[in-house]
Formats: sequence, structure tokens, C-alpha cells
Amino acid sequence: MSSYANLPAPSPEQGLNRYMQEIRKFPMLEPEQEYMLAKRWVDHEDTDAAHQMVTSHLRLAAKIAMGYRGYGLPQAEVISEANVGLMQAVKRFDPEKGFRLATYAMWWIRASIQEYILRSWSLVKLGTTSAQKKLFFNLRKAKNRIGALEEGDLRPENVARIANDLGVTETEVISMNRRLSGGDASLNATVGSEGEGTMQWQDWLEDESANTAGDYEAHDELDARRELLADAMSVLNDREKDILMQRRLSEETITLEDLSTKYDVSRERIRQIEVRAFEKLQTEMHKQAKAKGMLETA
Repeated sequence: MSSYANLPAPSPEQGLNRYMQEIRKFPMLEPEQEYMLAKRWVDHEDTDAAHQMVTSHLRLAAKIAMGYRGYGLPQAEVISEANVGLMQAVKRFDPEKGFRLATYAMWWIRASIQEYILRSWSLVKLGTTSAQKKLFFNLRKAKNRIGALEEGDLRPENVARIANDLGVTETEVISMNRRLSGGDASLNATVGSEGEGTMQWQDWLEDESANTAGDYEAHDELDARRELLADAMSVLNDREKDILMQRRLSEETITLEDLSTKYDVSRERIRQIEVRAFEKLQTEMHKQAKAKGMLETA
């Protein structure tokens, strides 16, 4: 996909407004156009077709990236990571599945952004569970929604409410809030084009492993895990997939109450479906990883 080198790229020097203006020049695709372009890529590896599919969805990638403001990272880099996810989606998109590229690409875009954020924060060094990742990406929104904007520790009633809404323990809420409000956040305070001549924390972190073989291996492993997860999602029905995406894989906080209303079932039933869907996903991923020789044997 050498034509990707010709894609517009956001940069602090260029400015995001100019970048947004530039990507609006690319036309949106009608379903028939998208299908034919995807077929050209799948059947003939037509890079021009792939390029058209990517450029027509750059606005989608940018929109999703804007939802991740507030993590103390350069917005241009977040958008660039979103574009990486978009390219991966186009590369793997199967037009015969019956859904639009935008639907498929949203997962890859979000996954790429989230992996970038986790790599850039010290949180990633400690090894995170899926619950901790979900809490990391949703705590700010949960606090804003209930008006818990105070600095420092949260009030007990707010801790209890957030823990209940996000399906985590109160201890995890307290710990994550202290990390996001304290040392980790301050390390990113100078991010942005105005911080000229200042070494940013995430730049320092990335420089630690620059130009090492391990860095390239990590990227290969990340791509493999993304592909494995996307393929494994096929074992879920529409309701399971939606609930799992909304509860664990979305940057927007969706409560059990919201989903219980949407599906006209109890909150406990939504929680059960979420747990069951996650278990099914884990089982399928384990099966596929074993079949592909990705699991280490004892």
C-alpha cells in the first residue's frame, strides 16, 4: 500500500484546522462505489482503490480521535494513530460480509488510539486488566456526568456511584482517580505546539526503546492481537457485540441502566450478557490463537 505515503498528515506546524479542511476535500463513497473499490483491493490489490477508501474515511478517523482529547497527548499524534487503525481496517475489510467499511473501521480506529494512549502513559508498564483499561478511558466522563469535578480524592458517594456505573470496584476507582489526577497527569502538562523546547514525558518514554528490535516485534504483536480480536467478534450475536462494545471497547461511557432501557431487560441481565459475551470472546480468541500457533506452550 505504497500510496498511503501520499495521505495528508496532521502536524503541529500545519495546524489541525488546515488538516481538517484538507481531508474534507475527499468525497464520501456511495455503497456501490465502496463495494467496487473494496473488491478491486481484495481481488487485485489495487492500491489506488485502497487509497480512495482510506481518504474517504479520514473524517471518521478524525472525529473518533477528537473524542480522546484530555489525555495530555498531542492531538495530531492521536489522529495519526487513528489513521493507522483506518489503514489496517481497509487492508482487512471484506466487502462480502454485508456491512459498510465505516462500521468495521470504527473498531480498528479506536483500538489503535487506545493502544497509543496506553503505551504513552505509565499505566501500561504495570500491566492492565480489561476492567482497568475501561476505567482508564471512562473515569473522566463518569466524573463529569455526575459533577464530581473536585481535585484530589473523590467523595465516597461518588466513588460508589462510578464503581457501580462502570462495573469495577471502589478501590479501583480510588486508585485510578489518584493516578489520573496526580503524578501521571502532570507529566503530560506541557504537551502541545506551545511547549517549544520542552521535553514531553511521552516523548521520553518512546525514546527509551527507539530503534530496537523489540519495538518492531511489539508492533507486529499488536497487529496480530487486533486482527485476532476482530475475527473473534464474529462469534457474538448483534446484542452481545453491541453490549460488549458499549461497556468495554468504547470511549463513551454507557451505563447498565442505559443498556437495560435500550434492550428492555434488567440491569443484572445486561451484566450477565456482558460477562457471557466476554467469556465467549476469550474462548474464541484462545482457540484462534492456538490454531495460529500464537500461544506459548509450557
